[in-house]
Amino acid sequence: MLMKKIFISIAILALVILAAGLYQIYVLRVAHSSFENYYVFRGCVQLLERTDTYGICKTSSGNTVKIVEFQGKWYLDGDLPYPGLNFL
Repeated sequence: MLMKKIFISIAILALVILAAGLYQIYVLRVAHSSFENYYVFRGCVQLLERTDTYGICKTSSGNTVKIVEFQGKWYLDGDLPYPGLNFL
């Protein structure tokens, strides 16, 4: 009986971890999909400059960040995906 409860607890914990991981993947896919989504994801509050391939904005903490387009997705400048691992 005790082993059954432990197994059920571990199974529930595994499902919760899996669901959290899948949700994180979803959030990142949505964030990288457009400039506007990535702007919000990074916490930008003021757009300073924008072109078709990059944008510069100010975050709520006062930092200025550059958002760049790379292979149809948006990233923080200098934080591009590793080759072959661009699945988000």
